[in-house]
Amino acid sequence: MLLEKLLRPYRQRGTYLSRPLASKVLSTYLRQRSYPSWTSYFIEYRCIQDDNFGQKHFNFSVDGHNYHVLRVGCYPYIKYHCTKRPYQDLLWENRIFKLITVANLGIPCLAYGIAATFLIKHTEFVSEPESDTKVPIHFLIKEDHD
Repeated sequence: MLLEKLLRPYRQRGTYLSRPLASKVLSTYLRQRSYPSWTSYFIEYRCIQDDNFGQKHFNFSVDGHNYHVLRVGCYPYIKYHCTKRPYQDLLWENRIFKLITVANLGIPCLAYGIAATFLIKHTEFVSEPESDTKVPIHFLIKEDHD
């Protein structure tokens, strides 16, 4: 839509295109953690290509495991909350979350991102094999899935 057209010139630059895709980082992390039942982390916009731009609630499949992903852009981060669940049509939920974000002008999302900057307590690194890049992902608390 309009925002995508405004961002297109930025996303065509070489530095942006050299970053790993957010979906590849998510896949790698879920594999690395042996497909946990849930996970919730922040990733910095400056570290990835945001190939899930505009999606708020969607299915994400990794090696036969399906996850429901709640994704919130909360500058300077993107928050991913993933729960392992059977495939479900999430079209309407996605639309409702988009409508809420637009209706409140994204202000709560920005506030969440600023607050997260102070609340993040743990960082792990995901080695994304296709781009050979170590990407930091941040957590409010250390997750123990073992």
